[in-house]
Amino acid sequence: MTLIKGDPGKGIVLKEYGKNIQKIVDWILTIEDRDQRTRYANTCVELMRQLNPGVRDTEEHTTKLWDHLFIMSNFKLDVDTPYPMPDIAVLGRKPERVPYNHNNLKYKHYGKNINLLIEQAILKEDGQEKEDAIIYLGRLMKRLYSTWNKENVDDEVIVEHLSELSKKKLVIDVAKVKEERLFDTVGGAVADSRIPGSASSSNSGYSRSGGSNNRRSNSNGGNGYSNNNGNNNSNRYQQNQNKPRRRN
Repeated sequence: MTLIKGDPGKGIVLKEYGKNIQKIVDWILTIEDRDQRTRYANTCVELMRQLNPGVRDTEEHTTKLWDHLFIMSNFKLDVDTPYPMPDIAVLGRKPERVPYNHNNLKYKHYGKNINLLIEQAILKEDGQEKEDAIIYLGRLMKRLYSTWNKENVDDEVIVEHLSELSKKKLVIDVAKVKEERLFDTVGGAVADSRIPGSASSSNSGYSRSGGSNNRRSNSNGGNGYSNNNGNNNSNRYQQNQNKPRRRN
């Protein structure tokens, strides 16, 4: 909303409504009869509503239109309205300063949500569930670390950061993580089978037995067909040629 300082009749107060609406508002102020002035004010509000047909007709939008009507009249319009006249001090008031969010994150590349997940993992009492939670957090932290840091991250760094953020309440053996590739999103077969919702490497693709059965035999130089199939097709062709043709 753009405001132009000045009295009515000397310029456009709200540019979004144009010059003609401003002229109507200035003319309404000259009407002496209060009832007639109120009727024309309601008509002016409806014209202002039609300038933005895409806006939903809600109570808030109607209140906004009446506020704009009072602003364009320089708060001199005296009519009967269902909405009170806004305070003139609102126009010059500066918006309140939005407080800066101080989360005191030590490792900002992990974000705030990782701390919430760590708090939930600490509450787990079952040892197996807590270890699975550590594996999930390690994978997530490693992916976030790689997103904001171009260099390759070592599993030892992730384990150290996880222990530090959890105040040494979530600890896992680094050698075990590297040996079983628990923090790897690709190739960590042991971790995939233990974390719910992860795809196991044994389910990817087809099994070896199924793949070998569906393949064609390449014993004849890689042509994809066996000799038996070729002989059978040639014998059928010869038999069809030797059959007498039917005369009409």
